[in-house]
Amino acid sequence: MPQNARSGPVMTLVEVESVARAAHAAQRDKAGRPYAEHLAAVAEGVRIRGGGDDLVAAAWLHDAVEDGVLSEEWLETAALAQRTKDVVRAVTKRPGEEPRAYAQRILATPGALLVKTADLAHNADPRRLAALDRPTAERLRKKYAAMRQYLGLDTAP
Repeated sequence: MPQNARSGPVMTLVEVESVARAAHAAQRDKAGRPYAEHLAAVAEGVRIRGGGDDLVAAAWLHDAVEDGVLSEEWLETAALAQRTKDVVRAVTKRPGEEPRAYAQRILATPGALLVKTADLAHNADPRRLAALDRPTAERLRKKYAAMRQYLGLDTAP
């Protein structure tokens, strides 16, 4: 079983998924779909891009602190690998934070770019954007393209 440097065994991916699904259970995405569908897509995106269990766990939890469904205190004490915690913190946008500063933190944190790449890919999926009204879809398309540019990624999802 994987170990957390400070406290022994870490949660399994099944346990992390269960925590994430429960934490986001009441949440819906902009198209009204259960938010857990986005989390599952990002976790799968990380897995198919070669991410290990620590990064797949971060993918399941990538929006939990930002969305306020789990606290920073929970993250600090959770039985998670330090890398998982570091990546979740890196991809958690802070109130009023400039996109460039956010991107710089992601780039400076090993593994965070992989999680954010999978997140952006799912967020910018044309099928997902097609479910939104045109102005919202266009605003989000531009937002995701700008973030990809800040991260040094190509403009396609």
